[in-house]
Amino acid sequence: MGEFELIDRFFLRRGRPASAQVPLGVGDDCALLAPSPGHELAVSCDMLLEGRHFLSTVDPRRLGHKALAVNLSDLAACGARPLAFTLALALPAADEAWLAAFSQGLFALADAHGCELAGGDTTRGPLAICITVFGEVPRGQALLRSGARAGDDVWVSGSLGDARLALEVFRGTLSLPPALFEPARERMERPTPRVALGQALRGIASAAIDVSDGLLGDLGHLLRRSGAGATLEAAAALELLAVRRPAAAAGSLPDPQVQLDCVLAGGDDYELAFTAPPQHRAAVEAAGAASGTPVTRIGRVDAEPGLRLLDAAGQALERPLRSYDHFA
Repeated sequence: MGEFELIDRFFLRRGRPASAQVPLGVGDDCALLAPSPGHELAVSCDMLLEGRHFLSTVDPRRLGHKALAVNLSDLAACGARPLAFTLALALPAADEAWLAAFSQGLFALADAHGCELAGGDTTRGPLAICITVFGEVPRGQALLRSGARAGDDVWVSGSLGDARLALEVFRGTLSLPPALFEPARERMERPTPRVALGQALRGIASAAIDVSDGLLGDLGHLLRRSGAGATLEAAAALELLAVRRPAAAAGSLPDPQVQLDCVLAGGDDYELAFTAPPQHRAAVEAAGAASGTPVTRIGRVDAEPGLRLLDAAGQALERPLRSYDHFA
């Protein structure tokens, strides 16, 4: 099977009418995008490499889902509505069964968010997936990293740390019973991009970022762009670990330090960390409810730079943790 047959069989969706936002997609030298009047384009790009971002044994359906999900998460952090994406795919071989499953997982998530494949490229090489995603946001309403102000609340969507727990089980450093491992593995391999929440937070949140490399590091990026710092409550952060309570009930709870490390610096979560003025608490909770996304307040923004972590007694915890860095 040649390159163009591969594209035609697995990525060209015949009989699908052009959308108003993507009047021309796969098949020409360039795609044509048409954002709604009064909107700006939001663009993001992420690359996934086998052995670096995903295990070689991962189900290709889940990999197709995750490849797009990590990009949609960036649009969510901007408060943007997805429009389209491009796919650059390097493959060691044209494995038809793998391609069928990968494209099914990819398009299932794309269709759920009305996001059209608009083009891309394929080549032979070590397995690598690079997606560029395009969204739209009303002019001047994009959520940015630079808007946090002293006194704002710090919030996180969904759960954190479960993906890292699953990774440590794969690495053999931790053990979890199947009933706890499988949901953690689901979080690692099929993250949920918080697209609806991001749009619901426009005009409510003061700043936002997607949590991909670990809460401390990603929140640190937001705070540096905002010229601020923050104080976080360790007890509130620990509640973000979804498997914590069922693990405790099953007597399989990891060491508290491991739990906190996974939550604060585990990465691969694809949740939103965001800030909002205290007077918007009810609005934040309403946005979470409307989008079907749990939201948890875990701290406050400070005028003093840096991140501080407090225990249940209000004492400072020294946590020399840092988030994932490809070149560290």
